[in-house]
Amino acid sequence: MFETFTYDLPKVLPRAARDRWAFMESNSAAAVIQAICPKEWKDIVDILSTYRLDPNSWLKAGGNRGDIAEQIDDLFRARGWCEARLDLETKGLLFSKNGKQIDELPPVYQTGYLVDNFKNRVVLDVEWNAKDGNLDRDLASYRSWYEAGVISAGVIITKDRLSLLALARRLWAKYLATLPPEKQAQRMPIDLTTSTVTAFDKAQMRMRRGVMGTCPVLLVAATEATWNGKPYG
Repeated sequence: MFETFTYDLPKVLPRAARDRWAFMESNSAAAVIQAICPKEWKDIVDILSTYRLDPNSWLKAGGNRGDIAEQIDDLFRARGWCEARLDLETKGLLFSKNGKQIDELPPVYQTGYLVDNFKNRVVLDVEWNAKDGNLDRDLASYRSWYEAGVISAGVIITKDRLSLLALARRLWAKYLATLPPEKQAQRMPIDLTTSTVTAFDKAQMRMRRGVMGTCPVLLVAATEATWNGKPYG
């Protein structure tokens, strides 16, 4: 895996976004998106610069997607990104020596999956609390689409599990302290200790295995710095 750090360049990613999230990239993904798809990169930068993690949305039961993923998706949809399934059809054409077509092979069809956000040549999935196997699917698909020439890069937005777990425990303790003694034993509404769901460390592991091949991929993870500073409750 060719790990790069173009997201550390202020001319690529302004500090307003860089300081609020954790990042990892392959093949200069941030700089590639900025250069090839500048409008899409501006969307990403603007959203990362302004989105803040609210405990009342975050520390709330909500299945695989939940409020956070929906909030981020909605921000991209407002900028023209769409949920879409990307399929591939490959057709072989046979030509004679003088350039005349002599035959056409049966097309090969490859079914994709429904990506959370697609615009121009960039795919972006918000993997907040899904099964971590989704990361294998995402990265393998990015590789296939990139090698077919239909995308320029892929982006995954997820969470830094350990950083947010520490923050959640502090917020929950402060919230419980405001309750009557008989209610102070209640558990957090979501389980942040599980290591079987999508998270930054899981995505990093797969990136280092090279699941995405040569496709430029940018991982973005919410950390304590993404928090809006408000209490829970």
